[in-house]
Amino acid sequence: QVQLVESGGGLVQAGGSLRLSCAASGTILKINGMGWYRQAPGKQRELVATIFDGGITNYAGFVKGRFTISRGNAKNTVYLQMNSLNPEDTAVYHCYANYLDGLGVQKDYWGQGTQVIVSS
Repeated sequence: QVQLVESGGGLVQAGGSLRLSCAASGTILKINGMGWYRQAPGKQRELVATIFDGGITNYAGFVKGRFTISRGNAKNTVYLQMNSLNPEDTAVYHCYANYLDGLGVQKDYWGQGTQVIVSS
């Protein structure tokens, strides 16, 4: 019912920066919040950052001030500015949305993901 289109991943040297973008579309009554999760090989998917209505943000501890999450003016977009990247950040980054579907049911959804590779 929802589509999340992600972009911005790629290969970057340690210490570099990337900006991830995501746009949501589909049968959605309301998007309550969006964010980013990541999954490295052999690891469980983990939260990176989320931002909900009112600008309430939640960051994983490993971010350590390096990442900044924001929502676009369109309200169906979310960005993740990633600075000071290190090889431990290498993972597939999945856009996340918490939304009300066409029936008003609250749901969580993760996109296909965009690959981030940080080389040393």
